[in-house]
Amino acid sequence: MSDSVHRITRETLEKLKAEYQDLTTVGRTEIARVIEAARALGDLSENGDYHAAKDEQGKMEARIRQIDQVIRNHEIVERDENAGVVQHASVVSVVYDGDTDDDAQEFFIGSIEERTEGVAVASPSSPLGEALLGHGVGDTVEYEAPSGTLRVRIAGIR
Repeated sequence: MSDSVHRITRETLEKLKAEYQDLTTVGRTEIARVIEAARALGDLSENGDYHAAKDEQGKMEARIRQIDQVIRNHEIVERDENAGVVQHASVVSVVYDGDTDDDAQEFFIGSIEERTEGVAVASPSSPLGEALLGHGVGDTVEYEAPSGTLRVRIAGIR
């Protein structure tokens, strides 16, 4: 895992700490119970319940390591609600060149850990994120995508 600094909001840090606490206590206890019950069923080489539980345990431990890394290497970012420009933790509505406002797409500018249901995440260091940062509603920005240069107009910031 990377030792890079994760820029997150205070709310996200608290959410991650709570998830970490839950996974390392309740989560580990529960998965141990499931593994033990599956082990009691007999032959482990053909025991689907056991292998599924061990797989689930591996995923949970990977998530624990991921959260731990973010908690250990984070920087709290504060959002200025009155800035009027795209900044970390902004939700930005953009309209791609040639589309109408009805086709606006929303992006959360920040860490994947801060994702919100129904809103795509754009890292501040991604081409789109970098292009949007510091710009306001009505501005048109360009960024390089794998398919070439794209232009978007900022339709809204919240």
